[in-house]
Amino acid sequence: MEQRLNAEQLDAVTSTEGFVRVIAGAGSGKTRALTHRFAFLVNELGILPQNILCVTFTHKAANEMRQRIHNLIGDQDTGYINTFHGFCVSVLQEDGYALQYPKSFLVLDNSDIDAMLGIIYEERGFTLRDMPYSKARDMIEIQKLFKKPEYYLDMVDEMSLDVLYEKYMSAVGTDDIIFYGYLYQQKKCFGLDYNDLIKFTLYVFSRNEEIRLKWQKRLEYIMIDEFQDIDSLQYELMTVLCGYHGNLFIVGDPDQTIYTWRGANVKYLLDFDKQFPSVKTILMLKNYRSTPQILTAANSLIDKNRYRIKKELLPILPDGGPAVFHFAKSAEEEAQWIAARIRDLRQSGTAYGDMAVLYRAHYVTRPIEEVLLKEKLPYHIYSGVPFFGRAEIKDALCYLRMVISQDDLSFRRVVNIPRRNIGRRRMEFLEKYAAENSCTLYAALKRTLDDDIFKGTKAVRFVQLVESFSPDFEKRTVSDLLGALLDESGYEEMLRTEGSQERLDNLAELKQSVYEYETTCGEEAGPADYLAHVALFTNSDAEDTSDRIKLMTVHAAKGLEFPCVFLCEMNEGVFPSRKIKDLMGMEEERRLAFVAMTRAQKRLYLSGAEGRNLDGSPRYPSRFVLDIDSRLLEYDGKPADGLIKEAREYIAWNEKYLPENLEELLLPEGTRVRHPYFGEGTIEGIDTGKGAYVIRFDEMPTPRTISFRVKLETDRS
Repeated sequence: MEQRLNAEQLDAVTSTEGFVRVIAGAGSGKTRALTHRFAFLVNELGILPQNILCVTFTHKAANEMRQRIHNLIGDQDTGYINTFHGFCVSVLQEDGYALQYPKSFLVLDNSDIDAMLGIIYEERGFTLRDMPYSKARDMIEIQKLFKKPEYYLDMVDEMSLDVLYEKYMSAVGTDDIIFYGYLYQQKKCFGLDYNDLIKFTLYVFSRNEEIRLKWQKRLEYIMIDEFQDIDSLQYELMTVLCGYHGNLFIVGDPDQTIYTWRGANVKYLLDFDKQFPSVKTILMLKNYRSTPQILTAANSLIDKNRYRIKKELLPILPDGGPAVFHFAKSAEEEAQWIAARIRDLRQSGTAYGDMAVLYRAHYVTRPIEEVLLKEKLPYHIYSGVPFFGRAEIKDALCYLRMVISQDDLSFRRVVNIPRRNIGRRRMEFLEKYAAENSCTLYAALKRTLDDDIFKGTKAVRFVQLVESFSPDFEKRTVSDLLGALLDESGYEEMLRTEGSQERLDNLAELKQSVYEYETTCGEEAGPADYLAHVALFTNSDAEDTSDRIKLMTVHAAKGLEFPCVFLCEMNEGVFPSRKIKDLMGMEEERRLAFVAMTRAQKRLYLSGAEGRNLDGSPRYPSRFVLDIDSRLLEYDGKPADGLIKEAREYIAWNEKYLPENLEELLLPEGTRVRHPYFGEGTIEGIDTGKGAYVIRFDEMPTPRTISFRVKLETDRS
């Protein structure tokens, strides 16, 4: 063992008693240390596997760890190697009787919850306009989170189905009706959602000392991987479980905290020594994954974060090629540059399967996919659907086709999206009429609109929509036609009602592709021409082979590594995301970029593109590229000095008005100010969420909300 582990790894493996914290940098061999520590406990100390709990955050990671440990200890019994939720299932299967839950309780996923919501909505006459399912799920979780746990746990534990049903039927207000209806449906099928698993386990432990002590005594050694991703409930569970033996080993990297949006709190790792003063801290910084050129660039980037443990990854591998940054003239040229580099790598002997294209969000893949398909370069999208294969993109294109050709395929796809009450019975009627009269389904609908079967439907509106655009579609631009169709059909409104922001982002990217197509093709860019053009990308004929380029989001790439990595669309508003509104969110975005860069083993390529966003604003290079010492990057198409200067000014302006940076700049309530146009007034309120003052001006009868960005003069200025 000693020959296979470095000094820090060996220290982590053999430090078995008490509280141990390992700060493990990317590529430093933390999984090796964890698995060898488990083997050391079993093989050298004689600890039984069933008395060890090893927790990680994904089922895939747990399965991989289980297999590695099995190979090291040669025992089919590998103890409790699981996710937090998986471990809680084991507890509740064994001791759920304390809640009158059977061993065969159901674990509910989002589709199960949505099915329950569908029952509630139908019973109480709700629609998605009252509350989209995604919002209802969030509301239920918030209700459970902010009401004392005993409030709903006692209720689910002690109340009969009849009492729960009575509370559900007597509830008033949308939130309470859905909340109590959900609790009733849960208990009816003995179902628990993911967060319930931990809450119910803690509830059992808090109410039954005998059960709690049994598990505390059983788990003599506890190890937790990816500790930077732990949330408050998981932290509470961990604290309870280690309360008897006091043997807790945690490993994580604060620079790889990228899940705060789902509750992760890096402070649990950073402040672990305050909670457990006797902790031993081990730093594992030797990186066995990436070349020195990749690591120095990544270190330079992450060093710009304020809230972290200061450290630098130490390269073990020999020198490799430089980290390269390319800033193209357009998104299409950026994609062509990536494809050219892929061809170069392939010709030099690198397999397609050794290359990964990473990005911040799925909607940015469209130009990449277009070029890869055109160049016949094989690829596969992980944790996502190819851009032109996504439902909302197909729907939008079918609306265009309905205006142009009224074909049956498009008709079937969009006639009832959004819902127009044209279901199976009415479709069978249309199919029969079309077959008997040798016409299209759309023609059949037009001819039979007055039939009683279409009373109470929106069939007339659908026909009016198509007929209003069809006669003169050639006189309109594609972008104008597509925008109007998505608006007047109610399609975009439907997505907004459902709360489907990712799908709306994809439609925005489709509109961007249409705009770029029109810009490139000029007068020939008619709607029919565009559909012929895009058909090249919807009918993917890329070779189906396992040796394919991998396309995935950075979040999906967490924990993986690839010989060659392309990190694309490194533009402000994309990476970092335009949705980031505070300093902590920006630091998480920077950590996400750091995670992306440290996935690369031998070659790292960063790229972005200039041009214009849909709102007309210029596209700037990402601040994360500008964060990296320019001496550590090789520029293949560097942004113009004027654009870089403009980008830095834009970034500085935005950072100045992040809430955390505003405290020293804000004027207090009651301050007398002078506005360049409205004159003198008094600050009556401050809204940091909106980034604005509420000011009552002397010459105006009502107050105005004025952005922090407007320069206000004071007597002291």
